Amino acid sequence: MDRMFRVLGFWTLAIGLMALAGDFIPMALIFFAQTAIFVLLGYMKLSERAYILIFWGYMIVSFTGFTYWSFFKMTV
Repeated sequence: MDRMFRVLGFWTLAIGLMALAGDFIPMALIFFAQTAIFVLLGYMKLSERAYILIFWGYMIVSFTGFTYWSFFKMTV
């Protein structure tokens, strides 16, 4: 499971670099921060249960934030 967090770090780095190339600076910074967190967690050698709980917590926070932003902040 620790390798999967490193894989998540790789993909968030790729998305961050694409956002940076597209001049979306705040989005790029968010994804670079996620990259650092995922890679750091990937090398912590936690238990399988801890990794799963951290991942589900991340998913709940990110989906809640995305839903809030797309429903209340974005204009049509």
